[in-house]
Amino acid sequence: MVSLLITSGNGFVCAWAARGVGRRQRSFVHRAFTLVELLVVIAILGVLVGLLLPAVQAAREAARRTQCQNNLRQIGVGLQLYHDLNETFPMGGLEWRPFGGSTERQLAWSAFLLPQLEQQTLYDRLDLTKAFDAAENAEGAATVLSVYLCPTSVRDEPLVEGRGPCDYGGIYGERITTPNNPPKGIMVYDQAFSFAEITDGASHTLIIAEDTRWPEGQWINGRNVFDQAFAINAAPKIENDIRSDHPGGALGLLADGSAHFLRESLELKVLAAICTRAGGEIVDHF
Repeated sequence: MVSLLITSGNGFVCAWAARGVGRRQRSFVHRAFTLVELLVVIAILGVLVGLLLPAVQAAREAARRTQCQNNLRQIGVGLQLYHDLNETFPMGGLEWRPFGGSTERQLAWSAFLLPQLEQQTLYDRLDLTKAFDAAENAEGAATVLSVYLCPTSVRDEPLVEGRGPCDYGGIYGERITTPNNPPKGIMVYDQAFSFAEITDGASHTLIIAEDTRWPEGQWINGRNVFDQAFAINAAPKIENDIRSDHPGGALGLLADGSAHFLRESLELKVLAAICTRAGGEIVDHF
């Protein structure tokens, strides 16, 4: 070592310098990841992402489902206010238009409910003496209302045929067990029902339910009523029925104003029973 070759007082300095050089050389030695270690780290990250992503997606869907349920509750409050004012619920629709017809107004319950949903200004812009698709109603009908939209439902376009969409439909009845003639539900055409006429009980009778992405689902268009014919989320796209983009079921609103998640596994007999206002069925729970 250098310190052994120098005997003067400067030797201490030289020896210190030599030891300092050694330390500086050792400080530049870096240990890199080996390929195996890098692959292990990547694998661990992949597993963590695989575990976390479904949890994040489930949390987001839970939040969207809660918002959808809140929409129905708000609609339920609006329906109760409407009943208080008019002593009946709104008609499901006014003047059904047969396919190919043009003179009938075909106005929806969801248009009549606007004042009770704090949309009086929009309601006043509509001319309900005219048809849903009349030129006089085009501007107002193009308004998108978040209360009528399920946040889980994904749309390619914000409007449906130039009009604001609606992911919720009125229950016209059921045709699971027997033909729906006369209609058995609360939301029928050209007839309004009161609580007294819902003899099955308001807490056991659906009045509104999800029907997402129905091709003619518009809040002004009276085609957003339906009679239930299939299990929940099982109807073909051409059918107007209870369906949603929520996994496992869809949300429905009872006549008492409460919103519930209806599971796909719900027994068809029970589903049919809660779609009738006066069927006389006994329903314990659903």
